[in-house]
Amino acid sequence: MAAHSVRRIILGVTGGIAAYKAPDLVRRLIERGAEVQVVMTGSAQQFVTATTFQAVSARPVRTSLWDTEAEAAMGHIELARWATQVVVAPASADFIARLAHGFADDLLATLCLATTAPIILGPSMNRVMWANAATQANVATLRERGIRLLGPATGDQACGETGAGRMLEPREIADAVDLAFSAGGLLDGLKVMVTAGPTRERIDPVRFISNRSSGKMGFAVAAAAREAGAEVTLVSGPVALPTPFGVKRIDVESATDMHEAVHAQIDGTDILIAAAAVADYRPAAIAGQKIKKTEDNLELALTRAPDVLASITALPKHPFAVGFAAETERIEEHARAKLQKKRLDLIAANRVGDGVGFDCDDNALTVLWGNGSQQLGPKGKDDLARDLIKLIADRYQQKIKA
Repeated sequence: MAAHSVRRIILGVTGGIAAYKAPDLVRRLIERGAEVQVVMTGSAQQFVTATTFQAVSARPVRTSLWDTEAEAAMGHIELARWATQVVVAPASADFIARLAHGFADDLLATLCLATTAPIILGPSMNRVMWANAATQANVATLRERGIRLLGPATGDQACGETGAGRMLEPREIADAVDLAFSAGGLLDGLKVMVTAGPTRERIDPVRFISNRSSGKMGFAVAAAAREAGAEVTLVSGPVALPTPFGVKRIDVESATDMHEAVHAQIDGTDILIAAAAVADYRPAAIAGQKIKKTEDNLELALTRAPDVLASITALPKHPFAVGFAAETERIEEHARAKLQKKRLDLIAANRVGDGVGFDCDDNALTVLWGNGSQQLGPKGKDDLARDLIKLIADRYQQKIKA
């Protein structure tokens, strides 16, 4: 169930050729049951008129902080409190930079600072501007603050170039905004633990065994669970990723470290989502000093590492357990075997290797439970994680009602 019964969306429109798509976005949001208030920047008015937006939204368009009538009662604060979501599409490189640095130099930027509603951006700019280090740093800052970005898409651009920077189509943005709203509150009051990333199993003080997991899928799942209202603890192996907004993070290195951290935090956990790629084996002995290169061959004895997920489902009372299965062949067959062997409630299987799964921004999942299954994706890991959280919430509710 959504956190709000009424959807009130501020649609911010910034300067860019993609502004011509924004009236269609207004129409699609209204079709999905939202009230839409358009706020335009000065640059946006060079591309599309306020009259157009007033016609499709049936509301006067707001354009200035210095509107005497609207601001007589601090109208920008009232508007910031009115919104249940703020969507900015197109979001230009300039607006993204100003938002990242906390500027309040126009009405739209001020609203974004003054609201407590979730903010969603639909970037639109030239491919080189999008790839610029300054833009990427600003985007990373906003993501760390819990602001969600939709796109940009890759394709032909108005400047005649081809690459990443196109605003998503209005239908795609409206669908994503709708999903974000409906996901709000799905996990209200629940405690969720997510494991993510690889583990490192030491050979000597300078070497270790690990795998190619980047942690992106697990971090996206943690962010989506928080977005859905859960209290989230993220237990992560060594990764170079920012902590999702509002999530408690515990960093670990080895499978043994992760085993200990998960068990230390498991009391009171309602749902465990084990997305980490935990090592199956570790060196039987760790050398105290760096192993020198003296022989042509070196034999390394391995022993089983702790099975974190199986150790939790073996507890007399354990949380709703979701596992991941990264496979290179016979995906569903191997995943179903793991589902049964580890007594899981749900398992999300995906193909890995050869540029698929690990180290990628996109993914696809085959989710299995009992006698059921559902395909999710392929799509970006952030959106895929939201789809997965909705499915997990549904299966969790069905189990506790049974």
